[in-house]
Formats: sequence, C-alpha cells, structure tokens
Amino acid sequence: MLILITYDVDTTSAAGRKRLRRVAKLCVDYGQRVQNSVFECDMDAATAQFVKAKLRDIIDPETDSLRFYNLGNKYQKRVEHVGAKPGYDPDGVLIV
Repeated sequence: MLILITYDVDTTSAAGRKRLRRVAKLCVDYGQRVQNSVFECDMDAATAQFVKAKLRDIIDPETDSLRFYNLGNKYQKRVEHVGAKPGYDPDGVLIV
C-alpha cells in the first residue's frame, strides 16, 4: 500500500536540525522523496507501523508534526501530478 508521509520539524535549534536529518534519513530508507518534506512509501502494514513508531520516537510532539496519508493499494487513481519533477513508478525498476 502507498503511504504518504509528511513532516514539519522545528529547525530553530541544533536539536531540531538533528531531528530533521533523522526524520528525513528514515523516510529515505523506506520511500521516495517527492517534495522537500513529503515522501511516498510503498510498504506493507507491518512496515508502516514500524516506520510510524520510529518517526514518533524521533520528533518532539511539542514543536514538530507528522502526517500519514494511507492511499491504499489502488493509489494510482488517487494521485495526480502536475508540473516539474515527473513522478516515478514505485513498482518499476529501481536503478541505483
């Protein structure tokens, strides 16, 4: 299933900048960055729960926020892209 993860981390302090790097690194490990603080993550339910728990452990809920959008398995009909940076096919071939 496709899950959209978005975050906003307060970077006015060194600790906030460190949290931002940790959140971004975890999201990069499980998904594709589609905008600065937005990741599309194709994962099963167990992995999604694991990633959500890890992200909750990283952020400061007093100053930071996370949003998770579950787009499900038929996400292709729910995602529309307009503009620069063309989309990608998460089921396609990944060349590293």
